[in-house]
Amino acid sequence: MEDSSSAAYIRLVHRLIEECILFNMNKEECMEALSKHANIKPVITSTVWKELEKENKEFFEAYSRSRAEKASVSERETRQRIENMVLDSSNERV
Repeated sequence: MEDSSSAAYIRLVHRLIEECILFNMNKEECMEALSKHANIKPVITSTVWKELEKENKEFFEAYSRSRAEKASVSERETRQRIENMVLDSSNERV
């Protein structure tokens, strides 16, 4: 009976990790979220995440690239917004 409850727990963590991925979280963010909101120990989340990475190597490589690209775009957008705010601010003074 304990094996089935352990398997069910691992399936739960697996499903919650998939939810984290839908929210574009990385492993550390997912570990923190599951610890805080689902009372799942970070070591459990990390272990299941690593196993998922092994089983789905291509997916996680693409996911990592996608996250990096989104971060780069977001950084550029933020920098552009700040530059625009500075320009607007200096134009208002003139």
